[in-house]
Amino acid sequence: MKKHNFNAGPSILPRIAVENSAKAVLDLNGIGLSLLEISHRSKEFQAILDEAMNLFKELLNIPEGYEVLFLGGGASLQFCMIPYNFLNKKAAYLETGVWAQKAIKEAKFFGEVNVVASSADKNFCYVPQEFTVPTDADYFHITTNNTIYGSEFQKDIDCPIPMIADMSSDILSRPVDVSKYSMIYGGAQKNLGPAGVTFVIIKQELLSKVERKIPTMLNYATHLKEPSLYNTPPVFAIYTCLETLRWIKSLGGVKVIRDMNIRKAGLLYDAIDNSKMFVGTVSRESRSLMNICFVMKEQYKDKEDAFMEFAKTKGMLGIKGHRSVGGFRASTYNALPIESVQALVDAMHEFERNNA
Repeated sequence: MKKHNFNAGPSILPRIAVENSAKAVLDLNGIGLSLLEISHRSKEFQAILDEAMNLFKELLNIPEGYEVLFLGGGASLQFCMIPYNFLNKKAAYLETGVWAQKAIKEAKFFGEVNVVASSADKNFCYVPQEFTVPTDADYFHITTNNTIYGSEFQKDIDCPIPMIADMSSDILSRPVDVSKYSMIYGGAQKNLGPAGVTFVIIKQELLSKVERKIPTMLNYATHLKEPSLYNTPPVFAIYTCLETLRWIKSLGGVKVIRDMNIRKAGLLYDAIDNSKMFVGTVSRESRSLMNICFVMKEQYKDKEDAFMEFAKTKGMLGIKGHRSVGGFRASTYNALPIESVQALVDAMHEFERNNA
């Protein structure tokens, strides 16, 4: 039976990226060594790193003055590194979910944090649209896509101060005007690669803004001075990121990916909106293209477990909603084929016909 991988992360990767990474583990480009055995100081890895950084810049049209880094520690370490490097007195944050809350918690160790708006009042089922960013803050931090709750910024917003964005779960899913951000970062394990590597796109002029001394490994200047090579980087994970970036380019780039994602999400949202049994949990203007959350209508709540088991018999994996939301979550990341979304829709229709 074909499996349909809707896991929220680590999640589905392009098949060609998985296959080529597997080949490289056995023998990298015919050099007689595994990708897992080569030195991170070798010319072979330097070529991998250079191509990955350059492809990232090309696909997102990253302007001059920005650099791409591949680091360790996940987005969670960035929650600490960002205020360590950039918060002098006050920072502004938008609270749109658990990951935003975790970032806010870390920032409070370093100075005043102004939460300019929050959607906690409705269990993060929307992205706040009306808020004022204080111009005396050192930076403004947002989470562009909320993996757990299924809400997402629909466009790049304007900001009067340096803006920093956690794009862990929607990077490369749509074109981004990088010039509107001073930094973009995220864990790779959704749209880019396997767990174990974190991407950072950073504007160089953002550095050297704080007076405090910063430990070497937590200082962005360290990693920019020796681009992603100050310490041993996650070689395998970076290689798989490169294969994914090559795949995106082969399809025609990020605009093509965006159109694919719109079609996939539209197919599932239409099924939810026209269902007698299922209902979405996110306001329409904030619906994510990456993580689609829905539940059973009140009169059918007792059938949620039955649908979960039925979906498994149809090859659906990873559709259980996060425990804080319940219901179901289908993560429709870049590499998920539209055939998998159609299979889920078909399963929903069949279950509804037999149980509604």
